[in-house]
Amino acid sequence: MNIWREARQETTAMPGVPGPEFYTRKLAALWERASAAPAYRGLGPFSRAAFAALPPTGREELKARPMAFATVPPGGALRYYETTGSTGTPTPTPRLAEDVIWNTVAVGETWREVLDGDERILSLMPSDVVPVGDLIAQVGDYLDLSHLRAYPFSTGITGWDRLVELWRGYRPTTVFLAPGVALEWTRLVAGRELLAELATGVRRLMLLGEVNTAPFRARLGGWWGADVLDASYGSTETGTLATTCSAGRQHLLTAGTYFELDTGGPEGLVGIDAGGPRAGQLVVTPLNSYARPLLRLRTGDLVTLGDACPCGRPSPTVTVRGRASDLLRVHGVDLTPREVEDVVFAVSEATGYLIEVDAAGSFAGLLLERLPGADRSAEAATAEEVRRVTKERLGLSWDRVAFVNALPQLTKSGASQKSWKRSNIRVLEEAP
Repeated sequence: MNIWREARQETTAMPGVPGPEFYTRKLAALWERASAAPAYRGLGPFSRAAFAALPPTGREELKARPMAFATVPPGGALRYYETTGSTGTPTPTPRLAEDVIWNTVAVGETWREVLDGDERILSLMPSDVVPVGDLIAQVGDYLDLSHLRAYPFSTGITGWDRLVELWRGYRPTTVFLAPGVALEWTRLVAGRELLAELATGVRRLMLLGEVNTAPFRARLGGWWGADVLDASYGSTETGTLATTCSAGRQHLLTAGTYFELDTGGPEGLVGIDAGGPRAGQLVVTPLNSYARPLLRLRTGDLVTLGDACPCGRPSPTVTVRGRASDLLRVHGVDLTPREVEDVVFAVSEATGYLIEVDAAGSFAGLLLERLPGADRSAEAATAEEVRRVTKERLGLSWDRVAFVNALPQLTKSGASQKSWKRSNIRVLEEAP
């Protein structure tokens, strides 16, 4: 059977969580492919009991010896990618045609629900080294939708000035971009008094590459007068794990990945069947991986699952809460950037934030980046409201909340150059 047709038939036939027969068949085939990788030699015959007994693989182990999990050398792959390196050493990630096709179809069939047939798609995602730019273009081809790539951080090619003219000429209806890039672009066009003009005709912004929050999406949507969706969740290592729906939530791609949760309990890893645990660290086994099969990979991501969604799609919804490594302890309070982000974008019109802490955890400051043209006379009241809501929701009293004209560029460049949450934290040598 043609692989494109097979991928589409299987993807569309499994809208919910498939049954055990499906997973047994897919895991057995994956197990056989994985046996060719050095890291998995000696697996022995497949059985569900053997799979359940296999120790999970940590991200650190994968990063330490990435090619030990590969079945092909870098030059033997159709595509060779690497991770951004925003959280450590870049990880080589070869992909065969099968990897590319299965991932494209899985994403395309779900994005089909939110994209219209007359779309003009503008992708402001990177197109080198990492796969996300290619994925958007591949889905555009698959769905037969017009699309343009124009990553604004491509030195000497696009740039912000050219992007303004490209935008005017192409008149995009849907824009794919990282949250940090969305903020920087909004600031730039607002400062040039072009926001109203360029927002005309934009139906939706599709965010990916970085974890974001509902208040952030609502604030961005208000500026652009458009729907803002969390387009997808995944990684270069795993491929796409979840995609958005018409209701603005993300659903796990359960036909393409076998998902488990580590709840920290004595039962070990548990499946995601309805009625089971709904929160924990996500552990994934991508079923349609060929160049580098992965069995029970710990993502490091803490997630919460849901079951009922207004869109009607039966697969579980997923909310990514962040990673344990994102946790800060300051003034005796455990704090995550995501929690701060919830407050910042719910309460203020800031276009960015930077958390300042000292190494001893005795100082907590918050810098807010003002939107060009915003009313500065209201900033004192806004800062006080940020203080109040932070104390009410998180139990933290800020030592300082201040507005600034601009934050460091590293907080804006998107998932190609930095970790979205970590770059919004600055550790001071000592408290001011």
